[in-house]
Amino acid sequence: MKLSREEVKHIALLARLGLSEDEIEKFRIQLSNILENFEILKQIDTNDLPPTAQSIDLQNVLRPDEPKPSYPVKEILDNAPQREGDCFKTRAVLE
Repeated sequence: MKLSREEVKHIALLARLGLSEDEIEKFRIQLSNILENFEILKQIDTNDLPPTAQSIDLQNVLRPDEPKPSYPVKEILDNAPQREGDCFKTRAVLE
């Protein structure tokens, strides 16, 4: 589907884009190409595919959780700007 210069100008107006004459021609070609690709995709029969079908198998890329020992409390609290007992001390956020 080839777009006309007027259609590209209208699309640019809707998107609030100011285009030069060179840009109008450039975008006319690019947008026409995109629409032609959609026309090709519309020819594919997808009636037997569920809406959530994937073109490739999904796999989990996260590593499994493995329990590990925690850092020592003293080592963590040594980095605290202020502390109260075995806790970080912060300013009150809510009154």
